[in-house]
Amino acid sequence: MGDGARSPISLSRDYSMPLTSSWTQLGQPIVSNGLPLTKIHHAAFDAQLIGIDPDCRIHVSDRLLEIHDGPFLELGLKGIVGQMIKLPRRSVDRPDRDRLAQRFEEFKKAA
Repeated sequence: MGDGARSPISLSRDYSMPLTSSWTQLGQPIVSNGLPLTKIHHAAFDAQLIGIDPDCRIHVSDRLLEIHDGPFLELGLKGIVGQMIKLPRRSVDRPDRDRLAQRFEEFKKAA
């Protein structure tokens, strides 16, 4: 996560998270169509439980915020609201803002 805090699952990154699922539009298998997410955050992103806006800020759905299921959920998912994702150093390896915007709109509709 972007504030320097270390997640207990930070070693299990999943760098192939596609931002868009439509192969005919913006879903090409290229680096800028991916996000550096842990496995648990990848699953939450797929389920539209967390969203990432074009500025790379993390949002948590109301559906997730209403669930009360222990400290991992509270700290690992609910606790990341408003944080920034940690971006790769090279700008060429960073997520595409247009793809993030499209995916974030999908997240807002699902919320």
